[in-house]
This record gives sequence, C-alpha cells and structure tokens, in this order.
Amino acid sequence: MRIKSLLTLALSLGILANTSFAQPKITPLANDCKVLYRTSDPQNIYCYDPGLCLCPNGRIIASFGLGGKKAGTVKAEKGSGKSFVYTSDDHGQTFIYRKNFSMTHFRCFVAGERLYFLGHQGDVVIMPSDDWGETWGETVKLTQGQTWHGSAMNVWYKGDYVYLVLERRTEQDMKKGWKVSELAPVTMRANVNGDLTKRENWTFASELAFCDAVKDKDLEFFGVPFFNVFYPESQNIYPGRGCSAIGWLETNIVQIMDPDHYWYDPAGRTLHMFMRAHTGGTGYACMAKVVEMTDGTMKTMLETVPSGKKMAFLPMPGGQMRFHLLYDEPTKLYWLLSTQATDSMTRAEKLPSNRYNLPNNERRRLQLHFSKNMVDWCFAGLVAVGPVEQASRHYASMIIDGDDIHVLSRSGDEQAKSAHDGNIVTFHTVKNFRDLVYLHDFD
Repeated sequence: MRIKSLLTLALSLGILANTSFAQPKITPLANDCKVLYRTSDPQNIYCYDPGLCLCPNGRIIASFGLGGKKAGTVKAEKGSGKSFVYTSDDHGQTFIYRKNFSMTHFRCFVAGERLYFLGHQGDVVIMPSDDWGETWGETVKLTQGQTWHGSAMNVWYKGDYVYLVLERRTEQDMKKGWKVSELAPVTMRANVNGDLTKRENWTFASELAFCDAVKDKDLEFFGVPFFNVFYPESQNIYPGRGCSAIGWLETNIVQIMDPDHYWYDPAGRTLHMFMRAHTGGTGYACMAKVVEMTDGTMKTMLETVPSGKKMAFLPMPGGQMRFHLLYDEPTKLYWLLSTQATDSMTRAEKLPSNRYNLPNNERRRLQLHFSKNMVDWCFAGLVAVGPVEQASRHYASMIIDGDDIHVLSRSGDEQAKSAHDGNIVTFHTVKNFRDLVYLHDFD
C-alpha cells in the first residue's frame, strides 16, 4: 500500500514525467459528483451549510439550507422552512427527500439511539429523530434571548459524551461590518444517553471572544492583520471589496490522541478547538482549548507552547475559509477538508471582476490533507475543482463510510451568481482514501 501511494504521489507531481519540465497536473480525486439540489433561481436563491452524518445502520443524512432574497418562496411538501434533509441507504447512490425545517447554521449528529439537528434561530435550537431521519420531532430552544453563529462543523465523542461548538455573538463595540471579532466559541457537552432536547442535559463552556483573547494592534512579525483594519473598524480595501477586523469562526473540536504530543492531556480533560481565521490573508487557522474542570464545568482558554507564549494562530492549509476535520482511528490521522488558495497576493484592485471579495477569498478548489498532530499537514489530493470562477467547491462537510470519504459541498456551476452564492449542492466520494497515506503503513 505504501509503495502504491508513493508512486501515485510521484506521478501526480510529475517526478516520473518523460519531459524534464513537464507541467505537473493533479487529477481531482472526486470531481465527478451527484447534484443533490439545484436552486430554481440562481441569481436570488443560494445553497448554504451542507452537512453529512452517518447513522449506526449505515444511513447517510445530508442537509443544507437556502439563502437569498427569494429563498422564502421555495415550496416543499414535508415541512416548513428553508433548510432541507435527505437520506441515503445505498452509500450516496440515491437520496430521498425527508423534510424541510426552520434552522440556521445546523449540523446533524448521533447520540445514543437518536439523531439530532442542532443549530440556531438566534437562540440555540435542537430537533430530534427516533427513526434515523425518516420523521422528526419539534424544534426546542436550548437558550433564551441570545444570538449565535456556526456552521455544519464536526462533533467529537469521548466516553459517553458528545462535544460540539457554536459561537455566541457577544455584541461589544463593533457598529458595522462582519462581527467575527466578537464571536466566542462555546463548547457544548451532553451525555449521549440523555434526552438532548432538555437544557439541563447540556453543559456550556465559559466564553472567550476573539477581541478579548487577542489584541490585534499588538500582533507583529507574521503579517496579521493583512490589511490596515483594526477592531472595531471595517473598511473597503477597494470599492466593492470590504474587510472587517480580524476574528475567528466556524469551529471544529478534536482531542489530541498521541501521548507524545506537547498538547496531550493524560487526564483526558482537554479538547482543542480549531477555527477559520479571518485575517485578510491565507494559511492560518485560529485555535483555543477547553478544559473540563473537576467540578464538571468547562473553561475556555488559549493554548501555550513550551516557551510559555500563548498560541491563537497556527499554520493550516485553507485555514482562511471554513474547513472540516475528522479523526480516523485505523490510520490514527486527522483529516482536513479545506479550500485551496492560489493567488492571495494579487492586489485587490487587480482582481478580475468575477472574483469574489478580497484576494484571500478564493473558493473554487477543495483539497484534502492528513496529519498525525494537527500541526504538520500532508497533501493528499484535490477533491474537486469548479469549472469556472463562480463555480465554487467550498464550505464542505465530510464523513468516513468504510473505506471511503463522502463530501457534501456548497457549490456552483456556470449559472451561479458568485463564488460565495452558489446554486447547487454536490455530493462527492473519495474512494479508498486511506490509500492516499504515504507516511507510514497501518493495519
């Protein structure tokens, strides 16, 4: 398996090409895809928040939401709202529409013998299913009078508990712009055997907003922020290309599993949060950690390195855009699905008119990496590439199904309004993904 993977890598990089300076070309792993949904009005109705979940019986749950000024005109037969759920019992070959519902920035996950959707309607809300997605119960509020943010991010299981993260809007000094500086990632924990529609069965971690954790004017030596925009301001870098103060959002949560790792907790009480870093540049993600205290509470804080310095940023391919993390036990590797940047140093005023927003906001190329430690990432391949600039393949979720990785992407085609506002949801499968590993053999 290792020799095969090395040969594949060598061929993909052009190392074995006959010509000395052949243009290296990489064939995407899963460019062929199934279009799960296509909007009827690409200029006014867009697809957002694609999510995947694998049930114990092998059923795949696929979900997404609609946005845009005419999204409310879309009619559905089995519910109300702009968010949709589909199921597949044949590994994604075919899907059945089950329900549409009212929820934003949601994800689906398994807890015990139940399936749940958790997101927000301003407040955090949750919706259960007792038959693996065929029918759904009522939506229940878990908070009161708050405003939350998130996306279809990952979940983590440890013992009898499930962990996931949403961000609460703390509403501090920003008057306009994208308020990611004021988001506080909040880890939520619940026993999988309890009724997760009851607030008393959840523990919420303490809050740490980015603007309280990081003073952007004190940063130096690594180019963050990239543009001359500091909290709580926002401004146009070039007409039509705005930038807000730096911040974090769209949080994944994992546990460091390697006992030799600097951040390993032998007591098993620490989990790490990895977030999209809005810096104006590329190549960095944000991070923090949550520690379970002996009294059962959870405390959010920044990680430190052996020098004692705090660490809120770390290099990560595609960390400038929403990414998705999974841990694969057979390989003992973390897998990263993210957006590849190719020209973030082109001046804003030199970008073509069909390029969305700022130079770091490229959304067309979906990539896959693996890592043993969440710091050093090895390129596994391009998953998919859109045919034109506005045909994004981004904001994707993934699940492991046997030997394969399934991907659900917020996508577009030639009819899409922009790279941000896509008109289709696409389902991709990376076959035999463990064959892409070229670091070591595994059983």
